[in-house]
Amino acid sequence: MRRFGLSLACSLLLVSPAFATNEFSKEWKDHYTGEGANEEFVKEARKAGCNVCHVKGEKKTARNEYGTAIKEFLKKEDFTKDWVVANPDKAKELIVAGLKKAGEKKSKDGKTFAEKLKANMLPATDAKL
Repeated sequence: MRRFGLSLACSLLLVSPAFATNEFSKEWKDHYTGEGANEEFVKEARKAGCNVCHVKGEKKTARNEYGTAIKEFLKKEDFTKDWVVANPDKAKELIVAGLKKAGEKKSKDGKTFAEKLKANMLPATDAKL
């Protein structure tokens, strides 16, 4: 029983950091692929999954250009599970604001990420999709 308790505690410590990135992903999907979104873009975004921000085939610490832009404005350390649960509206507001700020940055192809998303294109050129 003691081993089980220690295993569970270790598992929870390892799982907690991903909570913030899950919140970022959830808000991104709500904001860009929610109601009224282009059906083909929604399919493409679902197929890309985590690779909207990360690089396909690499560790999740490897971010593509869009993921790097988002990281400038959204730090997972600022969105702990307890804080997000206690402040869901504020968390959503801050995440959406961070996504919009990242959208103002330019992609390697010269367009802003927001322009690409508005044109129903995935934002990163280097996601290896």
